[in-house]
Order: sequence, then C-alpha cells, then structure tokens
Amino acid sequence: MSEIKRVILIHPDAPLKPQSGAPCNGCGVCCLLDPCPLGIVLSRRRQGACVAVRWHSELLQYRCGALSDPLEVLHGVLPSKLSPLAPWLASGLTRLARRWIALGRGCDSTVLSERDAP
Repeated sequence: MSEIKRVILIHPDAPLKPQSGAPCNGCGVCCLLDPCPLGIVLSRRRQGACVAVRWHSELLQYRCGALSDPLEVLHGVLPSKLSPLAPWLASGLTRLARRWIALGRGCDSTVLSERDAP
C-alpha cells in the first residue's frame, strides 16, 4: 500500500496530534487537512483546510469557528445578499457544529504526522 503525503500548514505553537480516540487537544490536523461534514458544507469542498477552523493564540489551540465564532464564519461563507441573516443563523450553526464535529467524542483522525514523529 502506497503512502500518500500532503503538506498542511500548522501554527508552530499548536499541540502535537493526540492518539486516535484520545480527547481533542486542538492540534488542528484534522480540520487543516480535510473538512468534517459541516466543514464540507461551509467550505464547499471535500479537501483542504476548512474555512471555519480558527487559531486561538490565547489558548494555543485550533477551534471550530462554527462554535467559537459562528457569526464571523457565517459572514465569511454567506453570499452578501444573505449576510444580514447571519445573526439569526448563528445559534443554529452552533447547534449543528456540536453534533456534526462530534464534540467530546475524542480524536477520530488516523493521520500520521511527521511533525509528531519521535
């Protein structure tokens, strides 16, 4: 089986990726590599960094913007004519994000990162 390598840009202060099944630590690997189901809808693509992923320098972690700043995410993805609806859609986006990103379920990424190698 051949190994596929892709390069993703990760903030140098981001934590190392946890083992699959371990609690999420905000490393950002999964969101920067490919969007989750909600990220596919928001980003309008299946590969590449999700448009909703946000670096939080005060936490030194990546977070889903659909949870941490849904209004900003909506303003970034909605057509300008629909932008005024963002305040009313924000709480719905947050509810969707909690379910679709499997918040609290643990790391489900099986990606091996060279950055994490000993």
